[in-house]
Amino acid sequence: MVVSQDGSGDYTSIQAAVDAVPAFPTERIEIHIRKGTYREKLIIPSWKTNLSFIGESKENTIISWDDYSGKGDINTFTSYTVLVQGNGFEAENITFQNTAGPVGQAVALHVEADRCVFRNCNIIGDQDTLYAGVANSRQYYVNCYIEGTTDFIFGPATAVFENCTIHCKKNSYITAASTPEGQPFGFVFLDCKVTASDEKLQVYLGRPWRPFAQTVFLNTTLGKHIRPEGWHNWNKPDAEKTAFYAEHKSKGPGAAPKSRVAWAKQLKAKEAKKYNPAAILAGTDNWKPIR
Repeated sequence: MVVSQDGSGDYTSIQAAVDAVPAFPTERIEIHIRKGTYREKLIIPSWKTNLSFIGESKENTIISWDDYSGKGDINTFTSYTVLVQGNGFEAENITFQNTAGPVGQAVALHVEADRCVFRNCNIIGDQDTLYAGVANSRQYYVNCYIEGTTDFIFGPATAVFENCTIHCKKNSYITAASTPEGQPFGFVFLDCKVTASDEKLQVYLGRPWRPFAQTVFLNTTLGKHIRPEGWHNWNKPDAEKTAFYAEHKSKGPGAAPKSRVAWAKQLKAKEAKKYNPAAILAGTDNWKPIR
């Protein structure tokens, strides 16, 4: 299927193309999206499985909306620009954007599905940009750019971010994981780069939305804006005993292993080996998202 705003494709809106896909298709269906800013609040329902969005250009193929918590009856979980519920969703060369601005929680991308892959995508917003929703969901972000202000990567999913740029725009917190107790992994950042709009910012790597939050940064370059203590307990001292916050071979001016809070960990090489994207995402069905 081809979506093009000028009428030269099969559909002029992305939602119309998604709606035309049969329920639970037997093969993967590709929706090619030509350049343009698509002003849509988009839902990929649970019965629209194994869909691929392929944009013509990451910079110029944009899905944009501007809902935010407190706008009418909108809350954090309904503020999304794009909601993904269909398992096996993939996106490439797309910008997911919430343009509400710094007005509170305003999600650009809300992913509840399992086995989802985002390659070479931009995910842009302010507070709560990316909601990696629902326990046991597996999500793989590779070569993506994600920006925001407060808790802009949050949720309970198992999510691997590989070779991504994580861009901070405010004195705040990058992650707010809510990993369920017993889930093997939460958020894993591998070979990423953490940047800031201003080096004078003071940013924490994360804080625990729920007690068993897990977030690990491996071989990641951290800008000067990362606070020496690294992590915050969200004023929940008990969470220091249950959350798992760790780093391995952080680089750059924001890497300060000796200054980190006492309850965070620096992984040894043997411990870091288990943070292999293929192993993290394999699950019980041996899913292989990595090309």
